[in-house]
Amino acid sequence: MYRKSVKISLILVYLVIIAGAVVRMTGSGMGCPDWPKCFGYYIPPTEVSELEFQANREYEKGQVIIVDETLKVARTDFTSEENYSEEDWETYTKHDYAIFNPAHTWVEYINRLAGAVAGFAVLIMAVLSFKKWKKRKRITLLSWLSVFLMGFQAWLGATVVYSVLSPVRITIHMVMALVIVALLLYLLFIAEEKIKNKVPNRSFRNLMILAVALTLIQVVLGTQVRQLVDEQVKILGYDAKELWLANPDLNFYVHRSFSILVLLVNAVLWWKNRKLELQFGKINWVIIFLLLEITTGIAMYNFDFPFLSQPLHLVIASVLFGFQFYLLLECFAAGRKLKTL
Repeated sequence: MYRKSVKISLILVYLVIIAGAVVRMTGSGMGCPDWPKCFGYYIPPTEVSELEFQANREYEKGQVIIVDETLKVARTDFTSEENYSEEDWETYTKHDYAIFNPAHTWVEYINRLAGAVAGFAVLIMAVLSFKKWKKRKRITLLSWLSVFLMGFQAWLGATVVYSVLSPVRITIHMVMALVIVALLLYLLFIAEEKIKNKVPNRSFRNLMILAVALTLIQVVLGTQVRQLVDEQVKILGYDAKELWLANPDLNFYVHRSFSILVLLVNAVLWWKNRKLELQFGKINWVIIFLLLEITTGIAMYNFDFPFLSQPLHLVIASVLFGFQFYLLLECFAAGRKLKTL
């Protein structure tokens, strides 16, 4: 039952990553300018008229309206009079972004909703882990660490909004998502306790560590390239996709060239796995997802960002990391098994 809950949590976390990728693709990061609510509502508005001042309307504390391109927040619960009164409202001070786009708002809201569901699933997982406390305290402790990290990740999401999508904070937010994935994969692995693979040699394990590290570096480099794209979108708009990478910076060329190194290292791992007959089947999936990742990258640059290529590029990278990390766990577990024999 516990292991099933870990699997469900892992799937839901990946769904959040997918939702986040769609948010990034559509430029919906500021669709909800406040946090944790959206324009002061648990269920966001669908029309701009809902965010305009209305006479004789009951407002609740924290609800938001837009006045002169500024967010105004209700000070208390009150019923509005015929005319707008500054005494009833205070200016939102986290940032000065005050644009309502219903499509962006609902894309971001669905992303947050997915995050809340994933957080609830991780909480249930942690509660179920108490059954493991007597025999394997590590599982319970790490399960509750997952709950803490999900909360921390939600807070990071809030800081991304407050910073009006600071590239550095977006990068940290993405890396933290991979940390949570790694922790859930570790819990999934140690909850099974079955080692079916042959023992790899030290060079294979070290190369696997290098492969995981290179993937993380490549993800960070990719977020820097995405920053360049975001800046170009602001200048040129979404209809000028052919110009987004017309003049790429150094980060783009480093990211593109680095992919060759990532591919070579994983290709050597694949070759060693076959030569030594280690039976690490997940290395095949690593190669498949790595080739898909490179394909989507080539498509974005050469074919002007085809539909869904951006979120697929990010999601595939996350799945690739997951397979690599689980494979690394299998390598170390097989090594420990040898020492106990």
